[in-house]
Amino acid sequence: MTPEPVTAHELVDSLRPLLLAEAAAEAPGSGAEPGDLEQAVWLRLLERLDADGPPSDPPVWLRRAVRAEVRRSRRTARRERGLTGEPADDGRHDPERLALTAARRRALLDAVRRLPGRCPRLMEALLSPRDPTYGEIAGELGMSQGSIGPERSRCLGCLRRLLTREVAAR
Repeated sequence: MTPEPVTAHELVDSLRPLLLAEAAAEAPGSGAEPGDLEQAVWLRLLERLDADGPPSDPPVWLRRAVRAEVRRSRRTARRERGLTGEPADDGRHDPERLALTAARRRALLDAVRRLPGRCPRLMEALLSPRDPTYGEIAGELGMSQGSIGPERSRCLGCLRRLLTREVAAR
């Protein structure tokens, strides 16, 4: 005599206590909520019932499905990052910050213009928003590309001394 096939409703009713226990036991280690694990496993079961019919050993299948969902949950949690603050407000468009940044840039460019020799042109080229290469700067200023680095170091030293005196005077 062959056993009567179990209906989906009877299968769900018989597996509910086991799933509740398994999800409650596995959830803390996975970072998932037990209810989320339960829903995911129920969904897997319904998909399996539609495709292949009921599992041959439902309790074993259920335990494996819970552990598979826990692994999936851990992988997802590693890839996801929480938001820190408002994503649309990164502070770059804050009017006060923009005004302060513009004032600092004006003060820096003013100090650069007061540097001796070729320093003002070199520093303005290095600070350019179009971010030219050393080759482009060398061609523009009529100097060798190899002399840009040492010249830049001298100019930065002059700028540092100039700004140090101004800050100390305030």
